Amino acid sequence: MGFWVKKFVAFWFMPLPFSLLFLISGWLLVRSKRRGRAGWALLGIGIALLLVLSNKAFSAAILRPLELTYPPIPEFSAATPPPAALNACRYIVVLGGGHRDAPGVSAINKLSPAARGRLMEGLRLLRAEPGAKLIVSGGADPGGAPHAAVLADAAISLGADPARIIRFDATRDTEDEAQALRQTVGGAPFALVTSAWHMPRAMALMRQAGLHPLACPADFSALPAPGFRFRDYTWDTDSLERSTKAVYERLGYLWLRLRGKTPAPEKFVSPS
Repeated sequence: MGFWVKKFVAFWFMPLPFSLLFLISGWLLVRSKRRGRAGWALLGIGIALLLVLSNKAFSAAILRPLELTYPPIPEFSAATPPPAALNACRYIVVLGGGHRDAPGVSAINKLSPAARGRLMEGLRLLRAEPGAKLIVSGGADPGGAPHAAVLADAAISLGADPARIIRFDATRDTEDEAQALRQTVGGAPFALVTSAWHMPRAMALMRQAGLHPLACPADFSALPAPGFRFRDYTWDTDSLERSTKAVYERLGYLWLRLRGKTPAPEKFVSPS
């Protein structure tokens, strides 16, 4: 029950629903002769929120600190082999990122963009570590397939050995994933793959559960671009999505604090 209450409350604090609450409330009040001024004020706030939160520069500015908390794992080559910390990992853990159940569509195309980005990074690391196993995670919506099963099918279609894949089919969120990992990997080091913006909270929860993860961020969406580009200061729906991710993660920390769990964001640690 608490899981769904959390999701319901968080939904209304996301940028688009939150802005729409101001716009709808303002429109209703504008129709009232006694509260018209308050209505216009609420309409102005709603419009301003949408303009600010859908701006490319603003959305990148509030998401980028999360994404840059941990460095990405670099490309591998003869000159730059995998970091020693990655070589020590016995598991490559890909956290769930969502999918859509669609009959007749390949598993890779069922995955959300975030899930595809996470899985691609996980498979890249798996190829570099032939002794490691791949753990994929995610439960099922009512009547649907477990997200972990879709991730596993996509990984196999891209060449992963089914014998190297472990599925967590019943996890609903990052806290569930941390508990499932504690039972499976124990104190063994593992590579943790999730979206870069989600990595600080994920690492904090894993550390809190007594685990030893190596941050391997993927699915970047607010990387800085060199030089000045006018289009980086315009507006689009992708920016609204970036703002949503930034707000969601910060609300996640607030939810933990309200429940008496206060994992501190991890400091930068080089994987080398």
